[in-house]
Amino acid sequence: MRLPTFLLLLLILLIAAFTMLNWGVFVAPAELSFGIVSAQLPFGLLMLGLMVVVTVLFILFAIYVQTAALLEVRRHARELQASRELAEKAEASRLTELRNVFEAAIQQQRNQQDSFEARLHARVDQLDNTLRASMEESTNSLAAYIGELEDRLERGKRQ
Repeated sequence: MRLPTFLLLLLILLIAAFTMLNWGVFVAPAELSFGIVSAQLPFGLLMLGLMVVVTVLFILFAIYVQTAALLEVRRHARELQASRELAEKAEASRLTELRNVFEAAIQQQRNQQDSFEARLHARVDQLDNTLRASMEESTNSLAAYIGELEDRLERGKRQ
């Protein structure tokens, strides 16, 4: 139990004990004037009744305030939940968009790599063909030179 509630209950118990101890004084009749009308009533009971009415009204007001605050907290909680869900959807949308951009970048990178590999293979094939042709030409030239040297050697042996 919280301290304010405990103190309120303690105060009510003290007033109840005071009333019981002085019950004779509370029920003693007295001449009371209400402005236009006068009446013979027990003043203590009248004041005790007014205090009970004010206390009940205060408790009802406190319940109303707490209920209104609770409803306000629930409304704020629903708004917060709706905002959280909206933020989560936006974040999921951003993540999906980021994934799509990332996948597009990866696909573009793959396409560039494939294009580069195709150009590289074409260039290597071209260089291979050029090298083969050059080697064949060198081989033919070398064979021609060797043939020419053999002819010279044979002529030199004959003479």
